[in-house]
Amino acid sequence: MSTGQSAAAGSTAGALRHVLSHLVTPLLMCIGMGLAYLGAFHAPEPHDLRVDVVGSGPRAQVLAQTLQDKGDGALSVRTVADRASAVNDLKTQQSYGAYLPGKHPELLVATASSDTSATVVEKVFTKVAAAQGDPLKVTDTAPTADGDPTGQGIFFLLVAVSIGSYASVAVIGGVGAALALRIRAALVVGASLVVSAIGAAFAGPLFGLVDHGLGGVWAMAWLYSAGILTVGVGLHTFLKRWTTLGLMVLFVMLNFTSSGGIFRPELQPGFFGSLHAFWNGAGFVEGVRSHVYFGGYALGGHVLVLTLWFVAGLAVMGVAGLAEAKRRSVAAHAQGAAGSRHRAGAESRSVAASRSGVEGLSEAERRSEVETAEELEQELEETVGV
Repeated sequence: MSTGQSAAAGSTAGALRHVLSHLVTPLLMCIGMGLAYLGAFHAPEPHDLRVDVVGSGPRAQVLAQTLQDKGDGALSVRTVADRASAVNDLKTQQSYGAYLPGKHPELLVATASSDTSATVVEKVFTKVAAAQGDPLKVTDTAPTADGDPTGQGIFFLLVAVSIGSYASVAVIGGVGAALALRIRAALVVGASLVVSAIGAAFAGPLFGLVDHGLGGVWAMAWLYSAGILTVGVGLHTFLKRWTTLGLMVLFVMLNFTSSGGIFRPELQPGFFGSLHAFWNGAGFVEGVRSHVYFGGYALGGHVLVLTLWFVAGLAVMGVAGLAEAKRRSVAAHAQGAAGSRHRAGAESRSVAASRSGVEGLSEAERRSEVETAEELEQELEETVGV
């Protein structure tokens, strides 16, 4: 094989290795998305789903205990004294259905809390009413907006804002990596404002997902977006090309699945249900529900979750700033040392040339200088983490 053919073969092999190494990321995404989405959504089953039976007499007590026993952990059945108490429990999201037994049985639900949970509860009590030979009347005490009949529009709003936010990280953290951190921080603020404004436009005038409280929806969308951007831009300093995978894990795989936008934690495996208590997507979805449909009940806790994620992002950016400053200091020191060696070598060669009367450098000396430059370049690359 000729030298040219060997070089071409080596170049092809090197390019192939480069491509294969970068295929690791999408393959890991495929595995992660499958595990997360199928693990969270493939077989929703209720567990400890709170429902009420209205009444204080023996009949209500027996019905509640029977449902509790037959449910085998699927339901958490309690009795409440009257209809008003049942409605209050629904509107404070302490229960997801309330059954009023009698000649004309009625089921109270709150679809704005979770349409899928309301559907599960309706199936349970439709069978109860059918066993008594009576039709079941279903009353929705907290219906969703006309533009969001399934109650899942908020979840898809979460998806849009999330993608806009973590995709912006790739630009600010990657393309803008050479910019000072304070400039990147300003870009984070600007990008989060734009992304949240787009989200508010989707929620209000474009699709009518909410029919009031749009200002609060925008504010929570901004806080949520800013949390993703600060965490992402800060992590980019350390993760480099693995940043996209890291953000997919944090803000897609674990985030969307635990948000409660499709199934509430009472219908999910315990792992995702536990994340619902403190993950930022759940803070956004439940915060918007609380603000728009439930009079702000427990809104402070959901906003606190979003705020803590934003604060954590600011902390990550602060640590990234310190790490970058240290890298610049080390790089500057390495450049200074290399410059001193280069000047000393030039002076030595100048003296040797004047003594020998030779105007140029020998081939060996030129090779030595090239090798020194290559070593310096490699050193700088390792120093700045390229």
